[in-house]
Amino acid sequence: MISTQERIDFSRFGKAFQENLCRIILDDRQFADQIGEVLNSDFFELKYLQCFSQMIYEHKREYGTHPSRQIIASIIKSSDVASSPAVMKQVRDFFVKVVSNDPNVEGDGYIRKMSLDFCRKQKLKEAMIKSAKLLHTSSFEEISKLINEALKLGDNNNFGYDYLADFEKRFELKQRHPTSTGWGVVDGITQGGLGKGELGVVIAPTGAGKSMALVHLAAQALKQGKTVVYYTLELEDTVVARRFDSCLTGIPINELNNFKEVVLEKVKEIEGTLIIKEYPTKNASTETLKNHLHRLKVKGIEPDAIYVDYADLLRPVRMLKETRQELQELYEELRGLAKLSECCLWTASQTNRSGLNAEVITMESISEAFNKCFVADFIFSISRTMEDKNANTGRIFIAKNRNGVDGVVYPIAMDTSNVSIKMSASSPQNPRDVMENAAKKQESMLKEKYKSFVSGGRMNGDS
Repeated sequence: MISTQERIDFSRFGKAFQENLCRIILDDRQFADQIGEVLNSDFFELKYLQCFSQMIYEHKREYGTHPSRQIIASIIKSSDVASSPAVMKQVRDFFVKVVSNDPNVEGDGYIRKMSLDFCRKQKLKEAMIKSAKLLHTSSFEEISKLINEALKLGDNNNFGYDYLADFEKRFELKQRHPTSTGWGVVDGITQGGLGKGELGVVIAPTGAGKSMALVHLAAQALKQGKTVVYYTLELEDTVVARRFDSCLTGIPINELNNFKEVVLEKVKEIEGTLIIKEYPTKNASTETLKNHLHRLKVKGIEPDAIYVDYADLLRPVRMLKETRQELQELYEELRGLAKLSECCLWTASQTNRSGLNAEVITMESISEAFNKCFVADFIFSISRTMEDKNANTGRIFIAKNRNGVDGVVYPIAMDTSNVSIKMSASSPQNPRDVMENAAKKQESMLKEKYKSFVSGGRMNGDS
């Protein structure tokens, strides 16, 4: 009887491994092409997976394009290639499971590496057996060529998007898997929030609530059961954690100590996972964040959303002549980090002095590097005058939005005592109208003040 180790198939890896490998082959044309050079359908221990993989590669050979899920569904529906009805039923059941499950495959990297390694070794073994037979009859060059060709099979052949081979891919609906902002209005204009690989930026002057806004956004992700990594470059990790306590429970920050047990019970109910990592100001770079994320991944913690509080306090990876160039590069690196991590990434930027008491903060008020706006997918600003801070009000201006409307203003209610930011669902306002109304209000107040001064002076007999 042949042992599991001696069998030339994937049985040693188990059923889940083999099913997930088929899912990856279906959804990733480039990997399907790569492993297709060394894959034998008989490597699958289970008959229905052999049949499923054959359907994919037969379609590729006949039509020169990688089949989409819709095409495979059609093939399965009309297929009579299997002599066993029981096998076809298993194929259908498996495909239903593929369609209904999360598109992300657990252990994706491991499955790709181990399956490729196994298949390439089988091809190399075949070549070595053939070369042994050729030792007495063929030249060294022929044997060397045979071995070298075997070594090349299954090597990384990702040359980019193939216009013809990937034809079906451009007609598939793209899944952004957005993370909600907790504001219905913003979710509405961004198609559900910030998507994977996208960069969002909060712009505000000092003391206006950049960090509060980032905590609010991260708390919404936690409520959705997401794994959140929050980098703080200015405040202590425990200070940030208390802000989360307040935001998630509604208890004011200065009263948390009186409600310790209540806070614990409420945060226990949160389904998401929160990691807060503190770095001293200007001590961490984007490479530092990458390394930390890698260490988390090794521990089995894969984030869904990343928050950097805030990007301007990161240390540049390389020193450039001008600060604006360094900042632009930082934001480009953060966009790349979001893409590589397949997470949404939020950060903040400080305005220059013109934004300190502005009614509406536009992108012109971004400190130092206007070019950092170019790489962001979504940008909003928070403006709060002294009157707003006293009244717990303010305005959010949608400065940039790749997935919907921008250039509009929404009033907000903002209470920093318990990190509460609520956005009005009223109709958006034109920023020019908001600023003109503010100017008229200011002018009216000055006139009233002047009248009172003149009236008071006359009553006192002043000329």
